[in-house]
Order: sequence, then structure tokens, then C-alpha cells
Amino acid sequence: MPRIVLATSVPASAQRCFELSLSVDAHTASMSRSGERVVGGVRAGVMELGDTVTWRARHFGLPFTMTSRITDLVAPNRFVDEQVSGPFAHWWHEHVFEQREKTTLMTDTVEFTSPAGPIGRLVDAVILTKYMTRLLTQRNRWLVHALS
Repeated sequence: MPRIVLATSVPASAQRCFELSLSVDAHTASMSRSGERVVGGVRAGVMELGDTVTWRARHFGLPFTMTSRITDLVAPNRFVDEQVSGPFAHWWHEHVFEQREKTTLMTDTVEFTSPAGPIGRLVDAVILTKYMTRLLTQRNRWLVHALS
């Protein structure tokens, strides 16, 4: 199973990073390049434990829909979102926020698996891990800019 770990230093408090990372509005803005939009569940504001949101977006020129749920939340240090339904056989995304002196170290850990057995594993290794890392990096750059 692919595992991506991405650490980003953010010039803001852990509380601000935590809240912006749980914001449906901020997520939509940060993923505008893929045309991501909310089509179900929480449609605006900051998500809470147990909340779900359904996103529709285009990746690789193809439309996809994914519903995720906040399955664990310890404010302002950590939350996890997991796919309830969508394109992956498995999707788990942990967000950790460690307050430093004047910054917050924000660490994303993503574990995912594509469907289709050996073909899915090949797609994960050759295409999706790099693509997902780039998406997370773009989103985190947007967050850094929004919080600066």
C-alpha cells in the first residue's frame, strides 16, 4: 500500500492550521485547479468529528466523486479523514499539527490503494503516488499562502 508523508512548516498557530485544514471552503479554494466542488454532506464551514463531505472533481481529465468522513479528531493537534465511498479501495489521510515557536509543523500522512488488484498496484506505483504527492504539496502551499 502506498504511503505518502509530507511535512510542511506553516507560519501560523496550530489552531489556525487545524481550523483551515478542516474548512470545506478552504479545501475547495485550494483544489480549484481540479474543479473540486462539494456535492453532498457538509457544504461550508469547518467540519467536525463524524461529518461527511462528498467531492466531485476532475483528475486525469476524468470526473470522479469521493465521500469522506472525519473519523478521528483531537483539536488542535490531529484529525483523520477516510473515504466512505469513491474511487479508491482504501483512502486514509491523517493531518498532524505540531506547534513550534513561531510556526506549526503540519504533517500529512496518506495511505491509499487503488482497486483492480495487480493493475491497481501498478497504477499506484507508477502514477498515483507521484500525482497525489503533487496535489498535497499544492494544497499545502495554498495553506501556507493563506495563513501568511
